Amino acid sequence: MQHISLVNVAHDLIKDILHPGDNAIDATVGNGHDTLFLVEQVSPSGRVFGFDIQQAAIDSTGLKVRPCCRTGERVLSNTFLRPECLTLIHANHAEMAEKIPVQYHGKISAIMFNLGYLPGGDKSIITQTHTTLTAINIAIRLLSSKGIITILAYPGHHGGDVETDQVKNWCKQLDKNQFKTSIVYSSGNKESAPKLFVIRKTH
Repeated sequence: MQHISLVNVAHDLIKDILHPGDNAIDATVGNGHDTLFLVEQVSPSGRVFGFDIQQAAIDSTGLKVRPCCRTGERVLSNTFLRPECLTLIHANHAEMAEKIPVQYHGKISAIMFNLGYLPGGDKSIITQTHTTLTAINIAIRLLSSKGIITILAYPGHHGGDVETDQVKNWCKQLDKNQFKTSIVYSSGNKESAPKLFVIRKTH
Protein backbone atom coordinates (compact mmCIF):
# COMPACT_ATOMS: atom_id res chain seq x y z
CA MET A 1 0.00 0.00 0.00
CA GLN A 2 1.31 3.44 -0.92
CA HIS A 3 2.64 5.54 1.95
CA ILE A 4 1.07 8.99 2.20
CA SER A 5 2.37 12.09 3.95
CA LEU A 6 0.01 12.84 6.81
CA VAL A 7 1.59 16.29 7.16
CA ASN A 8 0.57 17.05 3.58
CA VAL A 9 -2.92 15.70 4.23
CA ALA A 10 -3.26 17.98 7.25
CA HIS A 11 -2.05 20.97 5.23
CA ASP A 12 -4.50 20.25 2.42
CA LEU A 13 -7.43 20.00 4.84
CA ILE A 14 -6.47 23.24 6.57
CA LYS A 15 -6.01 25.12 3.28
CA ASP A 16 -9.75 24.73 2.67
CA ILE A 17 -10.56 26.48 5.94
CA LEU A 18 -7.73 28.89 6.79
CA HIS A 19 -7.56 32.20 4.93
CA PRO A 20 -5.75 35.56 5.10
CA GLY A 21 -6.82 37.41 8.22
CA ASP A 22 -7.67 34.24 10.17
CA ASN A 23 -6.04 33.05 13.41
CA ALA A 24 -4.25 29.73 13.94
CA ILE A 25 -2.21 27.81 16.51
CA ASP A 26 0.75 25.49 16.03
CA ALA A 27 0.62 23.66 19.35
CA THR A 28 3.98 21.91 18.77
CA VAL A 29 6.21 24.05 16.55
CA GLY A 30 9.09 21.57 16.28
CA ASN A 31 11.34 22.77 13.47
CA GLY A 32 8.76 25.21 12.15
CA HIS A 33 7.41 23.42 9.07
CA ASP A 34 3.76 23.65 10.12
CA THR A 35 4.26 27.11 11.61
CA LEU A 36 5.55 28.51 8.33
CA PHE A 37 2.64 26.90 6.49
CA LEU A 38 0.13 28.51 8.86
CA VAL A 39 1.78 31.93 8.57
CA GLU A 40 1.63 31.65 4.78
CA GLN A 41 -2.12 30.97 4.98
CA VAL A 42 -3.07 33.84 7.31
CA SER A 43 -0.69 36.59 6.09
CA PRO A 44 -0.69 39.50 5.86
CA SER A 45 -3.33 40.35 8.46
CA GLY A 46 -3.87 37.14 10.45
CA ARG A 47 -2.13 35.74 13.52
CA VAL A 48 -0.36 32.48 14.35
CA PHE A 49 0.55 31.44 17.89
CA GLY A 50 3.29 28.81 18.11
CA PHE A 51 4.03 26.76 21.26
CA ASP A 52 6.90 24.51 22.28
CA ILE A 53 8.52 23.53 25.58
CA GLN A 54 11.97 23.38 23.98
CA GLN A 55 13.84 26.62 23.34
CA ALA A 56 15.68 24.84 20.51
CA ALA A 57 12.35 24.36 18.72
CA ILE A 58 11.37 28.00 19.23
CA ASP A 59 14.75 29.14 17.90
CA SER A 60 14.62 26.78 14.91
CA THR A 61 11.12 27.93 14.01
CA GLY A 62 12.12 31.58 14.28
CA LEU A 63 15.01 30.99 11.91
CA LYS A 64 12.72 29.23 9.43
CA VAL A 65 9.92 31.81 9.43
CA ARG A 66 11.64 35.15 9.95
CA PRO A 67 13.75 35.12 6.74
CA CYS A 68 10.51 34.68 4.79
CA CYS A 69 9.15 37.86 6.37
CA ARG A 70 11.51 40.29 4.65
CA THR A 71 9.63 43.26 3.22
CA GLY A 72 8.67 42.64 -0.36
CA GLU A 73 9.50 38.94 -0.46
CA ARG A 74 6.79 37.06 -2.29
CA VAL A 75 5.88 33.50 -1.34
CA LEU A 76 4.14 30.70 -3.21
CA SER A 77 0.72 31.64 -1.87
CA ASN A 78 1.10 35.00 -3.65
CA THR A 79 0.93 37.03 -0.49
CA PHE A 80 3.42 38.78 1.75
CA LEU A 81 4.54 37.33 5.07
CA ARG A 82 4.77 39.73 7.95
CA PRO A 83 6.74 39.11 11.16
CA GLU A 84 3.91 40.48 13.28
CA CYS A 85 1.76 37.56 12.09
CA LEU A 86 3.69 35.16 14.33
CA THR A 87 3.94 34.95 18.11
CA LEU A 88 6.26 32.19 19.38
CA ILE A 89 5.66 31.12 22.97
CA HIS A 90 8.16 29.05 24.97
CA ALA A 91 5.60 27.16 27.04
CA ASN A 92 3.67 23.92 27.24
CA HIS A 93 0.66 23.79 24.93
CA ALA A 94 -1.43 22.95 28.01
CA GLU A 95 -1.02 26.66 28.87
CA MET A 96 -2.68 27.90 25.66
CA ALA A 97 -5.69 29.37 27.42
CA GLU A 98 -3.49 31.54 29.65
CA LYS A 99 -0.90 32.49 27.02
CA ILE A 100 -3.24 33.44 24.18
CA PRO A 101 -5.01 36.81 24.65
CA VAL A 102 -8.66 36.38 25.52
CA GLN A 103 -9.83 38.31 22.45
CA TYR A 104 -8.69 35.37 20.32
CA HIS A 105 -10.60 32.74 22.31
CA GLY A 106 -13.30 31.17 20.16
CA LYS A 107 -11.77 32.78 17.07
CA ILE A 108 -9.05 30.27 16.11
CA SER A 109 -9.74 28.72 12.71
CA ALA A 110 -7.08 25.98 12.75
CA ILE A 111 -5.00 24.25 15.42
CA MET A 112 -2.22 21.79 14.58
CA PHE A 113 -0.61 19.21 16.87
CA ASN A 114 2.37 17.11 15.80
CA LEU A 115 3.08 14.83 18.74
CA GLY A 116 6.19 12.89 19.74
CA TYR A 117 9.71 14.34 19.86
CA LEU A 118 11.56 17.15 18.11
CA PRO A 119 13.07 15.79 14.86
CA GLY A 120 16.82 15.95 15.20
CA GLY A 121 16.49 16.77 18.90
CA ASP A 122 16.53 14.89 22.20
CA LYS A 123 14.28 11.85 21.67
CA SER A 124 13.83 11.48 25.43
CA ILE A 125 11.79 14.70 25.44
CA ILE A 126 8.38 13.77 24.11
CA THR A 127 4.86 15.09 24.36
CA GLN A 128 3.12 13.71 27.44
CA THR A 129 -0.34 12.15 27.35
CA HIS A 130 -1.78 14.16 30.24
CA THR A 131 -0.66 17.54 28.90
CA THR A 132 -1.67 16.59 25.35
CA LEU A 133 -5.21 15.79 26.54
CA THR A 134 -5.32 19.02 28.54
CA ALA A 135 -4.21 20.95 25.46
CA ILE A 136 -6.74 19.45 23.08
CA ASN A 137 -9.52 20.06 25.59
CA ILE A 138 -8.47 23.70 25.61
CA ALA A 139 -8.15 23.68 21.81
CA ILE A 140 -11.80 22.84 21.22
CA ARG A 141 -12.78 25.81 23.40
CA LEU A 142 -10.50 28.16 21.48
CA LEU A 143 -11.78 26.94 18.11
CA SER A 144 -14.06 29.11 16.00
CA SER A 145 -17.25 27.93 14.35
CA LYS A 146 -16.37 25.60 11.43
CA GLY A 147 -12.76 25.44 12.72
CA ILE A 148 -10.45 22.43 12.44
CA ILE A 149 -7.95 20.63 14.68
CA THR A 150 -5.39 18.18 13.28
CA ILE A 151 -3.45 15.86 15.59
CA LEU A 152 -0.60 13.82 14.10
CA ALA A 153 0.26 10.98 16.51
CA TYR A 154 3.04 8.40 16.41
CA PRO A 155 2.33 5.11 18.25
CA GLY A 156 5.66 3.65 17.08
CA HIS A 157 7.88 5.30 19.72
CA HIS A 158 8.07 4.73 23.48
CA GLY A 159 4.99 6.27 25.10
CA GLY A 160 3.49 7.13 21.75
CA ASP A 161 1.15 4.12 21.71
CA VAL A 162 -0.53 5.17 24.96
CA GLU A 163 -0.77 8.79 23.83
CA THR A 164 -2.30 7.78 20.50
CA ASP A 165 -4.85 5.50 22.16
CA GLN A 166 -5.86 8.24 24.60
CA VAL A 167 -6.31 10.76 21.79
CA LYS A 168 -8.44 8.21 19.93
CA ASN A 169 -10.60 7.64 23.02
CA TRP A 170 -10.90 11.40 23.54
CA CYS A 171 -12.18 11.82 19.98
CA LYS A 172 -14.83 9.16 20.54
CA GLN A 173 -16.21 11.08 23.52
CA LEU A 174 -16.74 14.35 21.65
CA ASP A 175 -20.30 15.58 21.19
CA LYS A 176 -21.26 14.38 17.70
CA ASN A 177 -23.73 17.24 17.43
CA GLN A 178 -20.86 19.74 17.63
CA PHE A 179 -17.84 17.91 16.22
CA LYS A 180 -17.07 15.57 13.34
CA THR A 181 -13.98 13.38 13.74
CA SER A 182 -12.02 11.14 11.38
CA ILE A 183 -8.71 9.26 11.29
CA VAL A 184 -6.29 9.10 8.36
CA TYR A 185 -3.60 6.37 8.32
CA SER A 186 -0.21 6.75 6.67
CA SER A 187 0.04 3.15 5.46
CA GLY A 188 -2.89 0.81 5.87
CA ASN A 189 -4.48 0.26 9.26
CA LYS A 190 -1.38 -0.91 11.12
CA GLU A 191 -1.48 -0.16 14.83
CA SER A 192 2.10 1.11 14.80
CA ALA A 193 1.57 3.43 11.83
CA PRO A 194 1.28 7.21 12.36
CA LYS A 195 -2.28 8.47 12.55
CA LEU A 196 -3.83 11.82 11.74
CA PHE A 197 -6.86 12.72 13.82
CA VAL A 198 -9.06 15.37 12.23
CA ILE A 199 -11.63 17.21 14.36
CA ARG A 200 -14.01 19.64 12.69
CA LYS A 201 -16.35 21.94 14.57
CA THR A 202 -19.64 21.66 12.71
CA HIS A 203 -21.20 24.96 13.85
